[in-house]
Amino acid sequence: DKKKMAVQPNLAAPGVSDLSALSVPNPLTFGMWRVDDSEEAAYNAIKSGYRRIDSACDYGNEEGTGRGIRRAIKEGIVKREDLYITTKLWNTYHAPEHVPLAMDRSLKDLGLDYVDEYLIHFPISMQFVPFEKKYPPEWTNLEGKMVIVNNDINQTWKAMESLVDTGRTRHIGISNFNCQHIRQVLSVARIRPTSLQIECHPHLSQEKLIRFAREAGMRVTVFSPLGGTSYISLNMATQGDLLFHNPLLRQLTAKYGKTTAQIMLRWAVQRNTLPISKTSSEKRMEENQALFDFYLHKEDVEAINDLNLNRRYNDPGVFCEGGMGTFCPIYE
Repeated sequence: DKKKMAVQPNLAAPGVSDLSALSVPNPLTFGMWRVDDSEEAAYNAIKSGYRRIDSACDYGNEEGTGRGIRRAIKEGIVKREDLYITTKLWNTYHAPEHVPLAMDRSLKDLGLDYVDEYLIHFPISMQFVPFEKKYPPEWTNLEGKMVIVNNDINQTWKAMESLVDTGRTRHIGISNFNCQHIRQVLSVARIRPTSLQIECHPHLSQEKLIRFAREAGMRVTVFSPLGGTSYISLNMATQGDLLFHNPLLRQLTAKYGKTTAQIMLRWAVQRNTLPISKTSSEKRMEENQALFDFYLHKEDVEAINDLNLNRRYNDPGVFCEGGMGTFCPIYE
């Protein structure tokens, strides 16, 4: 079986029966966060060769994303089974009775019968906001306040499992979870998470978390693989954070005859992670997929590893207090 042969031994773990979820022919993923035109972006991404699309309720553009996906299918560019569509459960819908409602809303907006993967977006449970009152609810309730509520995330996970049972999603996973959050879910999981999605780039290498997740049988998808670029306009990063200006990466760009983005994405692939990239440029979409005609030498991978600063841009422990007045750390 070719699929099972592609799975590295350390990915297999007790309780992981569907190894096909861990075997990925093409690891490159197109992300829908903060894209200019979600319909065109999704359509052009698929047309350019992407087969993995990363969406979320919170991105506020699932209707456009769905139109782009369905357009590509209608035109015969792909079949539905060729695609791997991920979306995510938002923080306000962690109560078990709200999980299927949130799933159904995403499916409705995407115009799909099922998704391939549904992730808990953050290990943060917030006050429920009615769908008809505010959608997506983002980080605040109807009074404009961020309200954390007591919730057993294990019960949320059990509700996620029911979505697999009913065919709404093929796989379930987690996002922005740390090692202890993962242990908690694994302690009760009937259906184990097949995926962990985390921020990861040369300034935040996450070596221990990635190893822990893989040894628990999860593949690891990484967002912001190019660093702080998308966070500058949100005042969550500065020009000094930009990896595109890094002397080592510029040196490697010259050495390999590739763009700096291609060097960083190739680094992510060689670490056996699945990088999520995004762009509105069709030319860049093609460039960001041209990663398989070169290989970073071991010493160059290690040199990029050494750029780690444990610098996190997407940190609720920072932006929730600054933007909503609520201190909400999930990382030490």
